[in-house]
Amino acid sequence: MDISATLNPTGLVIRVNEARIDAAVAIEFKEAVRAAVDAPGNPIILDLSKVTFLDSSGLGAVVAVLKLLGPERPLQLAGLTPSVAKVFRLTRMDSIFTIHETVPGALKAAG
Repeated sequence: MDISATLNPTGLVIRVNEARIDAAVAIEFKEAVRAAVDAPGNPIILDLSKVTFLDSSGLGAVVAVLKLLGPERPLQLAGLTPSVAKVFRLTRMDSIFTIHETVPGALKAAG
C-alpha cells in the first residue's frame, strides 16, 4: 500500500497514493496508516483524492483507523472523489467523519 505522510503545523496529512481501497488491500491499508500515525500531529487528515474505488472492506478499514486513533486524535477526510463520497453518503458515514473538499481546506479548518 502506497501512502505518504506529511506533518504540517496544523495536522498530519496521510495521502493514499492508490486508486482502490478494497478487500484485497484493506489490511495493508490499516497497517500502513497505523505506522504513519506514530508520527505526532493533530488532527489526522486522510487525503483520499487519488482513491476512485472504495468497497465495504475499504470503508471498514477507514472506520478501523478512526477507532484506532480514538477521540484524542481526530481523523478527518479530504478530497473524496465522487464515487468514494457516494459510499460515505449512502452508508451515512458522512455524519461520522468530518469531510473536507480539499486538503488545504482541511488544514485551514484545523488551524
